[in-house]
Amino acid sequence: MELLLKNKEGLMWDISGIVSDISWKTARTGKPSTLEMTVVDSGIYQHPKFTVSNGDIIQFRKDGIDVFYGFIFSIDSGSDQEIKLTAYDQIRYLLGNGSYVLQDVTASELITKIAKDYGLKTGVLEEATYRMPSLIEDDKKLLDIIMGAIGGEMEKKGQLMTFYDDFGKLTLRGMDSMKLDLVLGEGHYLYEYSLKKSIDDDTYNTIYLYKDNKESGKREFYPVSDKDNVKRWGILHLYKKADDKANAAQIQENADMLLKLHNREKHSLSVQAIGDLRVRAGNLIYVLLDALETQLFLVDQCSHKFSGGEHTMSLDIKVV
Repeated sequence: MELLLKNKEGLMWDISGIVSDISWKTARTGKPSTLEMTVVDSGIYQHPKFTVSNGDIIQFRKDGIDVFYGFIFSIDSGSDQEIKLTAYDQIRYLLGNGSYVLQDVTASELITKIAKDYGLKTGVLEEATYRMPSLIEDDKKLLDIIMGAIGGEMEKKGQLMTFYDDFGKLTLRGMDSMKLDLVLGEGHYLYEYSLKKSIDDDTYNTIYLYKDNKESGKREFYPVSDKDNVKRWGILHLYKKADDKANAAQIQENADMLLKLHNREKHSLSVQAIGDLRVRAGNLIYVLLDALETQLFLVDQCSHKFSGGEHTMSLDIKVV
């Protein structure tokens, strides 16, 4: 394990010998990744000039894998000679608000622009295919603006994309790039799980897209429904305004895509497993359980813990 701290004086310290209880957490949407750890103050390996300040850089590598690159945002100390540090990656700087008015822009291009405007580093940005005719966001969290654009890629094109910080570089990757050759199952890495099946969240069997016709003064509807699932669950409908610039065929195609995405029972799992550092929020992994057919699951949240030589991970995952 390599855990380095770079302070404002330009000094670099290897703190792996005085750190315990490391936790690395990632979430697919709405949050930066987090690295939390406990530093033993005045530990046997600690240099007398060693100090920790907010804003210092933390680099974490293990088993040859670049795990985390970020910045200390919180220092918690007390009489027990232990210091608890919390660091976030670059995405923490996207939690501030901003305003953008753009036309004919993709999610990839939007990320590039915001990163340039706020002095953030980018890495691999795979090309999104949906071009937003117009994007108007006023005084809104920068990360929410980006995630809205990425959500549009899924809604309009059916392409799932993941946005994250890859060891100090903002990254956008498609579904194929996020698949891991990893199978979790009972007796195979996985040692505890809980399964939930629900139609209570984001499930719709009827879609109503509408558009106001300025020439006729009437509202036009583009409905699509699954009659079998309406009989099974009752009407679960999504009522949504279509793009103003879309024609009838495009709106109907969008309605069909929305039905395909939402017309199903949601399967979600909470999993406890032996740790694998390749796994982070946004990855796609296979799960083998008697209660389910083997299929791809999307990692929604992931927490790795390192304590006493043990590495475990807790995952919240769901069917793609």
